[in-house]
Amino acid sequence: MASDSIFLIDIDKILRDKAGRKAKRIPRFFVSYLKHIVHQEEINTFLKSVTDKSGVDFLAACMDFLDAKLDVHGLENLPEDGLCTFVSNHPLGGQDGVALGYLLGTHYNGRIKYLVNDLLMNLHGLAPLCIPINKTGSQSRDFPKMVEEGFRSDSHIIMFPAGICSRRQHGVIKDLAWKKTFITKSIETRRYVVPIHFEGRNSNFFYNLANACKFFGIKFNIAMLYLADEMFKNRHKTFRVTIGKPIPWHTFDKSKSPAEWAEYVRELVYKL
Repeated sequence: MASDSIFLIDIDKILRDKAGRKAKRIPRFFVSYLKHIVHQEEINTFLKSVTDKSGVDFLAACMDFLDAKLDVHGLENLPEDGLCTFVSNHPLGGQDGVALGYLLGTHYNGRIKYLVNDLLMNLHGLAPLCIPINKTGSQSRDFPKMVEEGFRSDSHIIMFPAGICSRRQHGVIKDLAWKKTFITKSIETRRYVVPIHFEGRNSNFFYNLANACKFFGIKFNIAMLYLADEMFKNRHKTFRVTIGKPIPWHTFDKSKSPAEWAEYVRELVYKL
């Protein structure tokens, strides 16, 4: 695959696209800072080196690049029969997604699909494993259909039901409320729900920035710009992953609403 056909981070182009002629007025030191924060050169060098890899092989290359190792507990809880929806807390925003895809993709011979932000579809190596989520723009009409097709497929589904990585609230680092989609779709398609706890955290700077944006009512997710930097700060680490016992779909009866069941599973994850 030619290097110009793969997705590369290009801060200059992004600014031109977003700011138009005004992009020339943006101070060069600020542009350089953005390139540094998103680790443009390092990540692009890596992406150019793995153009021949896709799916689980691409995730394995990411694990090597990040020098991420896993301390896995509860492997015996991974069902060998039936389809599963794997749901996890989302403490990091980088390594956790890569690691769980690698772990489960290896175990199930690549029969996994992520529900992910559609931006990640630009990563050609990851695209075969993704069901893109974009509730705004041209894909919004296709969103329910894509989710439906994912759950109706013969692949296991990996989800981070919080949608964004964990935040610090009242001194505690934890996911925000989980969305109920994994409950309703797992019932419809008769999938086990398998809770997973991923141990890790981002920097104090990240949590303080996210809370400051919330306090000042800034709707643009500025903290997201720093996720690449957080990913690099979390290189060369071993992460503990705990896999809980599978929950049969029929457990989620009418005694609770789907949103209440989602909260129940979320709390279960934090007890693992």
